[in-house]
Amino acid sequence: MFLKAGQAAGSFNKNSRAKLPDDFGCRFLISIDTEEEFDWDGPFKRSGHTNVSVGKLERFQEFVEKYAIKPVYFIDYSIIESDEATAFLKNVGRAGSATIGVHLHPWINPPFDEKTSNFNSYAGNLPKELEEAKIVALRTAIAEKTGTLPIIYRAGRYGVGAHSIEVLENQGFLIDSSVRSRFDYSNQEGPNFSHIGPEPFWLNREKNLLELPLTSVFSGLLRKQGDILSSLFNRSSTAEAILSKTKMLQRIPLTPEGVSAREAKEAIDIALDDKLQLLIFSFHSPSLSAGHTPYVQTDEDLDLFYDWWREVIEHLLERGVSPVSVEELIVAAGLGNK
Repeated sequence: MFLKAGQAAGSFNKNSRAKLPDDFGCRFLISIDTEEEFDWDGPFKRSGHTNVSVGKLERFQEFVEKYAIKPVYFIDYSIIESDEATAFLKNVGRAGSATIGVHLHPWINPPFDEKTSNFNSYAGNLPKELEEAKIVALRTAIAEKTGTLPIIYRAGRYGVGAHSIEVLENQGFLIDSSVRSRFDYSNQEGPNFSHIGPEPFWLNREKNLLELPLTSVFSGLLRKQGDILSSLFNRSSTAEAILSKTKMLQRIPLTPEGVSAREAKEAIDIALDDKLQLLIFSFHSPSLSAGHTPYVQTDEDLDLFYDWWREVIEHLLERGVSPVSVEELIVAAGLGNK
């Protein structure tokens, strides 16, 4: 399913799609890649990072709780080393108001048996034993410091690879959410998800391992041919710009980072027309503090970030799309019944 760097990760059997019960309706889940601040354009470094945005998690948590939303925080090694973050995660874990997941950034996560490089920043490019050792080290630290053993995983940089499924199976994970549907990172030595749609599917039904791809939809006159045109769309920025500008084909991921509220609402409506049962939203926690991501550079940007969520959540609720928790998804998918 997940192959070596640059290879397509989309040749799964259509029969592996996970159909949720009819009474599940259409639901949405908000996920946060909870991580340190670092230079998005700089080289990967093992140290010298900050965790300023940790102090902003509580504000976001209070914001989503007003809508009865239970988010999932995918946390990496830098976050679990923060006492402030640990206190926050313990509180939401005990209250049952959020779910804790594993988020692997290999360059800051022991054991450090690899050189730091772009190639090695994708955990799935590492030798299987090292990828597994890093996941175990992080998951163990999370369990020790929060009292919660996570069962959901998302690779940093969406970096799953040839051995990732086996590693997750070995460690008893129930859900992976590393696939960013319809995106291709092969030109950066990462995985290619261009031919994977947003529907949940089984990585291994017998071993209870479910994939929840991050939701991306195609809009425009050629959206029904989006999967056919995806290779051109992903590999040529010129083609992408022309198709988007002419409204022929636009790829819209469900994120406040680089996507307008208008576009997100359009994507939601398209997903509903396509009978998609589950919408996965995502963003990076440094966007909760001004100046740490390209998407939130000023306090005004941060205000607009929260305005985006208000507008999009209200649209979801108006369309009858209600929030779902990871725990509810586990029950709905029948995980643990095999």
